[in-house]
Amino acid sequence: MFQNPFSIKGRIRRLEYGLSYLIYLAYYFTISTVIAFLDTSGISEDVFWILLFPMLPAYWFLIAQGTKRCHDRENSGWYQIIPFYALWMLFGASDYGENYYGPNPKGDGNEDMEKIIDEIGLQDQE
Repeated sequence: MFQNPFSIKGRIRRLEYGLSYLIYLAYYFTISTVIAFLDTSGISEDVFWILLFPMLPAYWFLIAQGTKRCHDRENSGWYQIIPFYALWMLFGASDYGENYYGPNPKGDGNEDMEKIIDEIGLQDQE
């Protein structure tokens, strides 16, 4: 879990996507709290923009994880801009087996079909 979290290649499960979203929210609220505290204390606007800069990696993290979750459902990463599609990604099951974006992260259906057929054929001969 969480291998290459900033990469958009591959597939992730629902659990990793949900945890990614919670991590993003915790980071977001932490930065927002710091900004709100400094804003009420009369800090200049330049400091405000400097504190917003750490949010860029958080946005990329969320976009990358969402893209990988879209890939798990055999959709393009652009699907995540559809309103409420994040809920579908959070609760919808993944595609069975390997797809265009890689093997199933659960391992379901990743078996090589030729190997399975060979094993079935060997059992018939015994």
